[in-house]
Amino acid sequence: MDQSFVDKNVLDNSFSAIRRIKEMLGDVCPGYYIETYGCQMNEHDSEKIAGMLEAAGYRKASEKASADLILFNTCCIRDHAEKRTFGNVGFVKEIKENNPSLITAVCGCMMQQPGAAEALAARFPFVDMIFGTNELHLFPQMLESVMNGERIIRVGKPNEEIAEGLPIKRNAGFSTFVNIMYGCNNFCSYCIVPYVRGRERSRRAGDIVEEVRRVVRDEGFTEVTLLGQNVNSYNDNGLKFPELLRMVNEVDGLKRLRFMTSHPKDLSHELVMAMKECDKVCEHIHLPVQSGSNRILELMNRRYTREHYFDLVDDLRENVKGIELTTDIIVGFPTETDEDLEDTLDLVRRVGYSSAYTFAYSIRPGTKAAVMDGQIPEAVKKERLKRLNDVIAETIVKANDKYLGTVGEILIEGKDTRGEPMMFGKLGSLKMVYVKGDESMIGKYYNAMITGTRFNSLAGEIID
Repeated sequence: MDQSFVDKNVLDNSFSAIRRIKEMLGDVCPGYYIETYGCQMNEHDSEKIAGMLEAAGYRKASEKASADLILFNTCCIRDHAEKRTFGNVGFVKEIKENNPSLITAVCGCMMQQPGAAEALAARFPFVDMIFGTNELHLFPQMLESVMNGERIIRVGKPNEEIAEGLPIKRNAGFSTFVNIMYGCNNFCSYCIVPYVRGRERSRRAGDIVEEVRRVVRDEGFTEVTLLGQNVNSYNDNGLKFPELLRMVNEVDGLKRLRFMTSHPKDLSHELVMAMKECDKVCEHIHLPVQSGSNRILELMNRRYTREHYFDLVDDLRENVKGIELTTDIIVGFPTETDEDLEDTLDLVRRVGYSSAYTFAYSIRPGTKAAVMDGQIPEAVKKERLKRLNDVIAETIVKANDKYLGTVGEILIEGKDTRGEPMMFGKLGSLKMVYVKGDESMIGKYYNAMITGTRFNSLAGEIID
């Protein structure tokens, strides 16, 4: 697919605005606080906003109450996320009453929905800046206008452009994200993403490899996750995702390479073989199935069958040693019957996921599913969600036993102080392992013998 990059003059104007803001602030270093909802893509967008703010002279505040700028980066995948956003934005009113100079902003996918920005602006007149997913590269200009007394409400149509070269303030640690593409072409009948994120646009492969090389070499990250709404459809003028994976795998200093999310309809055998043959690619794949019923999958416009999904699972497990699968599943989709649910439960038992994100169907205005007949009562959705979670819990516990007595490499991520303090880190398969140790281990890799199991994690002993 063709790429279209934001005009260089636009980015030059953004950097000019950053410099002017820095001059306006002088020796003052105001604090910013960003609250992010939703997926890893939103998290990475927040890192870009933080990068622009820090380039302009802001510093990260430890809490909302002490911040001079508070920004909410929103999600609209489910109704629950929207309700949380409204509630938390409302709480800021009191902070602003105590600090009238506080700048408040709301951005992200939720604001990209038709009428959402205007509705939020009317409900919360104290919010100074409201913008959608497509104005991210214009953030410095919008902030400058707010600092000069304007109120900004700017939501454009999903664009076909890619903004390269924005400053990024990555979350501290050892693992980070790198975008490889934006948008989605799939139009699943329940999903709002294509309407708020736009159509698929792939970044240039060389730019991606260079960014990975830079974050490993200059910033010390050892684990990188390649991000896209559907990485399997990545296409840089004929260069497909398996080839990109092999290119990134060659980056010196990179220890682990992950990616998400993979749409089953586009998962190729070539990608499976790239996972098998690339030594840094982790033995894990997030492969959202959404339903185990062919009838529901067709209504969802997923464009695969349960039988095809089973074939993909077999291909992965035959070729990628020790691979674990995680997934997303929706229950209570319009017209779903008990028989459809049983098909889903059967699929879960047969695949044996290591974890799953499960949801009761949530109506998203503007999608085809929102106006379908046969909407399921909330009480029924809640009961079906419990049944699904019970089955998933059973399969996770059973699947853990195969790790007992094995040795694997874990990347220590932090310390759990609940009960007896333990360090925790993930295997390449994404399984969490708890071991004895101290904070000096964080960010380092250790071999561990698995000695026990928990519900959805493992216990081990360092054997280095």
